[in-house]
Amino acid sequence: MRSIVLVAAVLFLAVPTVARSQAPESWTIPRTPDGRPDLQGLWTTQTFTPLQRPPQFAGQEFLTEDEAASLADVLTAPGVDPLRGRAFADALGDDAGARDGATVQTDPTHYDNSVWLRTLDPKGLTSRRTSLIVDPPDGRLPARTEDAAVLAAMRREARGFDSYENRPAQERCLAWSHEGPPMMPPPYNDLYQIFQTPGYVVLFPEMANNPARIISTDNRAHVSDRIRQWPGHSVGRWDGDTLVVDTTNFTMKTGFQGSGDGLHVVERFTRVADDQIRYEFTVDDATTWTRPWTVEMPMMQSEGPLYEYTCHEGNYGMRNTMRGARLADRQAADGQR
Repeated sequence: MRSIVLVAAVLFLAVPTVARSQAPESWTIPRTPDGRPDLQGLWTTQTFTPLQRPPQFAGQEFLTEDEAASLADVLTAPGVDPLRGRAFADALGDDAGARDGATVQTDPTHYDNSVWLRTLDPKGLTSRRTSLIVDPPDGRLPARTEDAAVLAAMRREARGFDSYENRPAQERCLAWSHEGPPMMPPPYNDLYQIFQTPGYVVLFPEMANNPARIISTDNRAHVSDRIRQWPGHSVGRWDGDTLVVDTTNFTMKTGFQGSGDGLHVVERFTRVADDQIRYEFTVDDATTWTRPWTVEMPMMQSEGPLYEYTCHEGNYGMRNTMRGARLADRQAADGQR
């Protein structure tokens, strides 16, 4: 978790603009000693822009300048809860009560997210898009297949409080759904560090329970289809000045947005300014969706340091989780007698 001292010190800083900068026409891509585009540094994907386009923005790919400016003011104001998922869709308008309901934490039993999770550069908008999904054009996930509906039902049936074995992986701190591939904006601890050496790129999320992604860039073949891993198997290549990363060999446990083990992810990293990488990914799984879909979002340069992250609470708390479940079982049985 970010240092509370640093967080508290910036509560009243001026709000940022929607997007920090665009590359001037004379801008030159920085390069590593081996001539590749230099992607190294600390980057953040934090944004209130939702994955799917909210219904009230149907048919509207981009916010107007006035809408973007209004949202930027509201979302980066002191007191805003960075975890408020409704903020993007519900924070526009003149009703102060509605804006507060969309952006301010209402649960008094939890620590104050607006203090604990606020970053030096407050979470806001990094573009005027109304969704991270850019294809399909409606900004929504494609329709699910019949096989996906069957798989979703099986997964729901398998979850429960029978034992530690069927608790969610994220609750157990085994894997975070944003770690990728593909990478998604995390709820907090949002930094990604990129390293490069000749022939390799390393992606290291700040909030991660798994090893860094070490990606070869020599366009080598994937490992055997019989070898399955939670983050799949990634291989990279350079397409001009864009790093392309192809990932297959996922397991059924990965379940990105409901996917199966046929998940195929293609990511593209393009340095477009001193302080910005354009990150795009296309997801394809014919057993889950009726067509592939694509996301585009900026990775904005950020200041460090990147703090060490560990998560074990779900494992420490498992005994009490199971005790609570057994108590509920006894209460249910007593009520039936």
